[in-house]
Amino acid sequence: MDIRNKVVIVTGGASGIGRSLAQRYAAEGARGVVVADIQQAAAQEVADSLPAGVGLALRCDVRQEAEIQALVAVARERFGQVDAYLSNAGILGQPGGIELDDELWNAMWQVHGMAHVWAARAVVPEMVARGEGFFLVTASAAGLLSIVETAPYAVTKHAAVAFAEWLRIAYGRRGLGVACLCPQSVRTPMVKGTDSSAAHDGVLPPEQVAGDVVQAMQDGRFLVLPHPEVLQYLRAKGQDYERWLGGMQKLHARHAAGH
Repeated sequence: MDIRNKVVIVTGGASGIGRSLAQRYAAEGARGVVVADIQQAAAQEVADSLPAGVGLALRCDVRQEAEIQALVAVARERFGQVDAYLSNAGILGQPGGIELDDELWNAMWQVHGMAHVWAARAVVPEMVARGEGFFLVTASAAGLLSIVETAPYAVTKHAAVAFAEWLRIAYGRRGLGVACLCPQSVRTPMVKGTDSSAAHDGVLPPEQVAGDVVQAMQDGRFLVLPHPEVLQYLRAKGQDYERWLGGMQKLHARHAAGH
């Protein structure tokens, strides 16, 4: 799918990967880039950094379906239609597992799971009717593999990958391009340092990740893997699941011991 003269919505667009996606899509010739984020002022700064008439900042809490519907409605009113939806908003939460409060688990399910469902519900039918559209799910390498520090993040990012797969299966031959972004550590406000297991293969700049998304969109590829090592790990997981689980148990033990 060609980006030129298209209208794009980017959630979580005020910083990190979302900010870089908004700026890259504008640079590639999008005629409208809607920067959606729960932080209105920061989203406005990003929109103001785009060429005149291209950027539009809107506050949106993706934990609420009504706000996603309103976001899409305003984008249509301003630009006529939505050609690409980059469902990028995410939260990190906190380390831990089954002991963590339901409030955190529920927030993760909403942002990393239902937000993608609600967004697809809002934009996919019109894309399929036109025979063209693009939907990005920002998941994580944690969704293909795991992450030992935080169970809610690992579990809900698996759900994000599964939903992206389902979209591709259901609509991939009906004009909808679907891609799933699965990086390891990226230099964003969510990353506090380089001591997490996700930083094992380096911390990438968000601009590089945005470039990978654009290329995947143009090529029609599903998996977007800014860290190429993730594909090797995924193959190892599939080839010998028991051995992979054993290796992850060792990694969890080292993390728990503070090493």
